[in-house]
Amino acid sequence: MDKLIGRENEIKLLTEYTSSERPEFVAIYGRRRVGKTFLVNHLFHDKMAFAMTGVLDGTSGEQMEAFVDALQEFSKKAVKRPDNWMEAFRLLKEYLKRKVTLKRRCIVFLDELPSMDTQRSGFVRALGYFWNSWASMQDNLTLIVCGSATSWMIKNVVNDKGGLHDRITHEIHLYPFTLHETETYLKSRNFKWERLSVLQAYMALGGVPYYLSLLHYNESFATNIDRLFFGEEEELRREYKRLYSTLFQSPESYMSIVNALSKTKYGMTRNELCSALGKGSGSAISQKLEDLVNCDIIRKYVTREKRISSRSAIYQLTDFYSQFYLTFVPRAEAETNYWTNHIGTPEINTWLGLCFERVCMTHVAQIKKALGIDRISTKFYSWQSKQSTPKAQIDMILDRADGIINLCEMKYSEAEYSMNNTETIKLRNRAAAFKQETGAKGALWPTLITTYGLKDGMHSSTFVETLTMDDLFKQ
Repeated sequence: MDKLIGRENEIKLLTEYTSSERPEFVAIYGRRRVGKTFLVNHLFHDKMAFAMTGVLDGTSGEQMEAFVDALQEFSKKAVKRPDNWMEAFRLLKEYLKRKVTLKRRCIVFLDELPSMDTQRSGFVRALGYFWNSWASMQDNLTLIVCGSATSWMIKNVVNDKGGLHDRITHEIHLYPFTLHETETYLKSRNFKWERLSVLQAYMALGGVPYYLSLLHYNESFATNIDRLFFGEEEELRREYKRLYSTLFQSPESYMSIVNALSKTKYGMTRNELCSALGKGSGSAISQKLEDLVNCDIIRKYVTREKRISSRSAIYQLTDFYSQFYLTFVPRAEAETNYWTNHIGTPEINTWLGLCFERVCMTHVAQIKKALGIDRISTKFYSWQSKQSTPKAQIDMILDRADGIINLCEMKYSEAEYSMNNTETIKLRNRAAAFKQETGAKGALWPTLITTYGLKDGMHSSTFVETLTMDDLFKQ
């Protein structure tokens, strides 16, 4: 089994939950391929009293066969196939009764839980009855349930209004790796890449452990991308439809939303999305947007003036893999070595700039730490002018309790970034528009976040603070 990288907080929590002196019901959810199953198996593979994995896209009969196989494997006895989930959980209870009397903690793991809930199967009701009628009274038992269909997990387990209402004792949302964890993971697999290559890999694949595991250490970033997306293997070219089919029962409408958002830099409001998709506004698209947020595909944010609401909130695509796929795969068609052949072109340079900004937005904690303000209460938001032409936009604003406001500029460069007079004037006009329109009272600190730092020159004093790529890689 591969070495477990990162996940220190999750390991600590799961260790606590499986060492307590009371019954525990733990729900783990997160994006497909993020490492949920690997985490649980790595910690408890030799300590489980029972473990079962649902059959992806399986029928109710196939789910029950998987249950029988698992129960026979753990009990070492032949098991008659139950007719329904109520009977299945009764058989599981009878088997576990012998386990919970032992001194050793009794750990039960149900993986890919959404797959087990086939149409009219009554699975969730049966699981609720199993927990409420017996398992919740066993002080030596920990039930861990896991699933990639995050929206299903939140609706049917975490926020269930039926038998599982308020029964979850703990929930863990497993997020993709940070840059620090990504670099640590690649080093553990003998990669000798410089940080720029690691950053580019992150911008293409995100911090998704399985996608990162497909990279070859003896190939360049460009060669890896050609092999995985544009070569004969094309493993990550085929992954796109699988990703959304796993997350959602009717993936086409979700994919349409993601596709629309992939074409915008700053994101869209719900009404703008409805217009782009040719659909009327309503609760259906609001629910889909909420599902996509829960699955770590998009983020929901507000500008300085707006409070979060279904109408004013802005939705932005933040899944790096989806953005890469939708930006390049459709235009590549059957062209092999597409990436290598297009390095340095405007489309790739534009993508690099866009994704570097989004990397910064997913590493706000690291940015605050580098600025020395990690212990200062800070609001993080974006701002767009309503008056200037063209509209001034500031993607990242850190509004600090100490009265200082960092106006962050994020610039991707493969050398030291060089400021010129035009950029300096734009920055000053942006800051002036922000101060005038918002009435901000705090000191405005222009802050540059770039890869290799700021080149010394006539305009280098424009920025009060400068951070580099290295700051984003910190733990």
